[in-house]
Amino acid sequence: MALPALLINTVALAIACPGAALLYVTRLREQRALTKLAAQSEERAIDQPMLFLDVRLVRAHRVAYRIGFACLGLALLTSWVSTHL
Repeated sequence: MALPALLINTVALAIACPGAALLYVTRLREQRALTKLAAQSEERAIDQPMLFLDVRLVRAHRVAYRIGFACLGLALLTSWVSTHL
């Protein structure tokens, strides 16, 4: 493998690792929020209204997923470019 391709793959790895970490942390936060919501739902009375996740929290998770997958896609594209050098 030539040096430019190796450097481009290093850049791709530097892009992919934070994206993967962001996806992992976002999934953990989403699971914790759903677990907390389930616990709160079990404690409430039947005649009380249903509980839902906060809209801002759902939107933040969605944005984090988009950024994480965009990082992984960019890393894949960068790595693919390095194979054509």
